[in-house]
Amino acid sequence: MVNFIMIAFCIAAGMLLRRTNLIHSEAHKGINTWILYFALPAVSFKYIPKIAWSSQLLFPVFSAILVWAGSWLFMELYCKRKNYKQRSRSSLELAAGYSNTSFIGFPLIIAYFGETQLPIAIICDQTTFILLSTAGIINALKANVHEGETIDAKFMLRKLVSFPPLIGCTAALLLSQFFDLSIAKPFFDKLVATVGPLALFSIGLQLKFDGWKQQASQISTAITYKLILAPLLVCLFALLLGVKGSIARISIFEAAMPTLVTSGIIAEQYHLNTKLVNLVIGFSILAGLLTTLVWDFALRILFP
Repeated sequence: MVNFIMIAFCIAAGMLLRRTNLIHSEAHKGINTWILYFALPAVSFKYIPKIAWSSQLLFPVFSAILVWAGSWLFMELYCKRKNYKQRSRSSLELAAGYSNTSFIGFPLIIAYFGETQLPIAIICDQTTFILLSTAGIINALKANVHEGETIDAKFMLRKLVSFPPLIGCTAALLLSQFFDLSIAKPFFDKLVATVGPLALFSIGLQLKFDGWKQQASQISTAITYKLILAPLLVCLFALLLGVKGSIARISIFEAAMPTLVTSGIIAEQYHLNTKLVNLVIGFSILAGLLTTLVWDFALRILFP
C-alpha cells in the first residue's frame, strides 16, 4: 500500500505544480537528465554484482526480448491497418514494448513474492534497459529520418554507445569481475533511491489528460498489449518450454508491469509523440495496479 501511495503522490505532485505554474514548464528536462546520466546507471552498479548467474536465468532474458519483439510485430500490424506514419509507429512501439521492471516492478515483486525473488527481477530489468538502449533508440531514430533518407550508421552507433544506462550496465558487468564494488553501495543506494520518485514526478509534470479521447484508440491498444497480451505471451512460452516455479512467475509478472517510465524520456528526447507515450504510461500505471492482482492470482495457480 505504501508503494501505491508513493506512485500516486509523485505523479499527482508533478501534475499539481504544472497546473499551478509553480515550476518552470521545462523543468522535466533537467530531471530527466539526472535520471539518465546518474540514477539509472547506478541501478546497474547496485544490482548486477549480486546476481548469481546460471542457465536457468536465461528465461528472464528471453521473456523481456519476447515482450519487445511481440510489441514490434503487434504495433507494425496495427499501424499498417490504421495507415499510421513512422512517428506514430515508433511512439506506440516505445509505449508498449518495455516493462516498468524496476521502480514499480521491484516494489510489487517484494510485495507479492518477497525480496528473495529480486535477482530474477533484476535480470528482467537489465535486459529491458539493454533493449531500450539499442532497439528503442534505433526505433526512435527511424521516426526522425525523412522519406528517402537512411539512418547514418555512425550517428546511430554514436547514439547507442553514448546512452548512459547502457554505459552503466556494461561498466557494471565488466568492473564487477575485477573489483569489489560493495564499498560504494551506500553511494549507489542514494542514487537509485531517486529513480522512482523523480521519474514519476517528471511524468506528472508532462502528463496532460486533455485530448486523451482523440487518442483513446491508440492508448487502449498499447495498454491492452502491455498489461494483457505481453504477459500472456510470456506465460504461454513458459508453459510450452516447461519453465516452472519462481523463474516463470517473476518473469511473467515483470512482463505484466506498466509501461517503462523511461520511454517517456526517450520519446521527449527524440521528438516522438510524447503526449501519447506519457498518457499510456499514466493510464497503464493506474490500470496495472489492478491487473497485477489478477496476474498474481493466475500465476499462483499455473505455477505453484
